[in-house]
Amino acid sequence: MIFGGKGGGNTKTGLVFEGTTDLSEFLNSQKGYKVEDGNVYFNDELVGRIFKKYGFYKFLDELNIEWKSLISKRLLPDDSIFVIIANTLFIIECKFQQVAGSVDEKLQTCDFKRKQYQKLLAPANIEVEYIYLLSDWFRKPEYKDVLDYIHSVHCYYFFEYIPLVKLGLPVP
Repeated sequence: MIFGGKGGGNTKTGLVFEGTTDLSEFLNSQKGYKVEDGNVYFNDELVGRIFKKYGFYKFLDELNIEWKSLISKRLLPDDSIFVIIANTLFIIECKFQQVAGSVDEKLQTCDFKRKQYQKLLAPANIEVEYIYLLSDWFRKPEYKDVLDYIHSVHCYYFFEYIPLVKLGLPVP
């Protein structure tokens, strides 16, 4: 994606990075999808639930999971989606950068955070996937080592968009 420009050909089959990405808005714009009160429907069938920041803790309450007994500090995901058929919660962290800064080091925390989310969801037998949605800034050669690290700890990253199939969601 060019700064100030439009996304490429993948915009119809994946979550596109726009600097301020919103999973609910994106899915609502896709054929067959409807998001109401965080519930995600595809062709009128419930396929997932979206949680942002503190909304994730309401989900834990529904599951009778007391987060304070499992981890010492609250985590607040940028976006997350529980995909029912996959029994998986996908944590999506959006990192947008135009100049060097503190985001660089935040990328190195994915393994710890994924394990914290796994601790939280283990009582409900829900799997966790941790995904970064990155701006093109992170394609620079100086990020090679950290991007290699992200994959080595079984986390994922995508530039500019995340394919719906990676999230286990139907593709319209």
